[in-house]
Amino acid sequence: MSSDLNSPFRTKTVEQSIRDTEEPEHALRKSLSAWDLTVFGVGVIIGTGIFVLTGIAARNNAGPATALSFVVSGVVCALAALCYAEFASTVPVAGSAYTFAYASIGELPAWIIGWDLVLEFALGTAVVAVGWSGYVRHLMHTNLGWDMPVALTGRDEGGSFDLLAFLLVLVLTAILVVGTKLSARITAIVVAIKVTVVLLVIIAGAFFIKADNYSPFIPPAEPQTGGGGWTTAPLVQLMFGYTPTNFGVMGIFTAASLVFFAFIGFDVVATAAEETKNPQRDMPRGILGSLLICTLLYVAVTVIVTGMQYYKEMSPSAPLAEAFRAVDQPFFSGAISLGAAVGLITVSMILLLGQTRVFFAMSRDGLLPRVFSVTHPKFRTPYRATVLLGVIIAVIAGFTPLEKLAELVNIGTLFAFVIVALGVIILRKTRPDLHRSFRTPWVPVIPILSMAASLWLMLNLPAETWVRFGIWMVIGFVVYFAYGRRKSRLAQAGQDAEY
Repeated sequence: MSSDLNSPFRTKTVEQSIRDTEEPEHALRKSLSAWDLTVFGVGVIIGTGIFVLTGIAARNNAGPATALSFVVSGVVCALAALCYAEFASTVPVAGSAYTFAYASIGELPAWIIGWDLVLEFALGTAVVAVGWSGYVRHLMHTNLGWDMPVALTGRDEGGSFDLLAFLLVLVLTAILVVGTKLSARITAIVVAIKVTVVLLVIIAGAFFIKADNYSPFIPPAEPQTGGGGWTTAPLVQLMFGYTPTNFGVMGIFTAASLVFFAFIGFDVVATAAEETKNPQRDMPRGILGSLLICTLLYVAVTVIVTGMQYYKEMSPSAPLAEAFRAVDQPFFSGAISLGAAVGLITVSMILLLGQTRVFFAMSRDGLLPRVFSVTHPKFRTPYRATVLLGVIIAVIAGFTPLEKLAELVNIGTLFAFVIVALGVIILRKTRPDLHRSFRTPWVPVIPILSMAASLWLMLNLPAETWVRFGIWMVIGFVVYFAYGRRKSRLAQAGQDAEY
């Protein structure tokens, strides 16, 4: 960390960050409340994770104890959420972890985390859009008997185009250009449908629980197997010789690394801090409230579904719907599939919202071309960045198979958690005078625990994920030293003292 304006570790003060939000040409409209933020959080968190990963984790990793895996992942996220809440209420500026790092650790670490978030949110948006496309095609096939041409499904190995995923991202891009309040209203409607589906699983499924399906609640441990070579091995195994197990007590933690994906999204709430009416009060409520609601729902759903169907027989692709089909309840199965398809819309939209805000913040700081930080004269949204990124992600979703790259979303999010937790400790030391309407308790204990828990889950990801992540980071270093370091507003301030 350095105050030298020629150093790559130069910091941007909180006061400078807030002053930037007051420039008319680069200002965002403040229209969101604590309720809007909570809805955003629930809208993006409840998605692919609960509708898909429950079955995979229960079948392959933890059995009925998958409910405990959700608790473990929820605790890891809660530790990070406490750190996010302090930063978001203290530095109510668009950009989330990027902005927090800029104010505490320095420009280069901020660039690294911003570059990481751009990748995380882009891939997340595209992956969910492709998943939504698959749900819609499945519903059309089962209910209408109609199949789209293979060339328009993205599933033809000879080369095809996923039309539905492409169109979804473009429509969501248009909605975000019009304004976050409109997107908040749409999200509220979709979230209501999605939460209704989850409650339907809990209430209706409770009548079909068989106690025998919970035995054993923690199945006997089994060593993980795989023949893919070193690239598919968890990094923790390569570094320490520790072999993660499926099932058993340690299987709960193995599953936690997988179901962590189900919690990704609460950090997106922090990207909307600048568009919140009262961020000092509402950001902590939105972040912590959405995480608490989703954790309770996740645990309840997992307990119900693993009680309805023996874990070895659970579907790896549609566990909730198939659990009801297994007990001869096709109506509930169809309703869940429809709710999942509708629910994934908000996941894509809010991930896209998060990415555009990070990109906007980096552009406003000069680390990316400033032209992308100009807001719409009527809607006060970063329309140029939104349109550019929306089109790029739509093309990615239409043409690119993203199964392997989806793991980068996990590692990118956990990396952001580490940076934010570290930033809380540093800013407490360097700026104890700052007003903090929300304070992370037990600093530095909570941030240190957050960093340790996040790093542990990162080490449980495959080595090939680390390689891909490293390649993206190398590209980021090249862009920063070739463009961002010279063009940033702090660099310009060092040259002409205007900033």
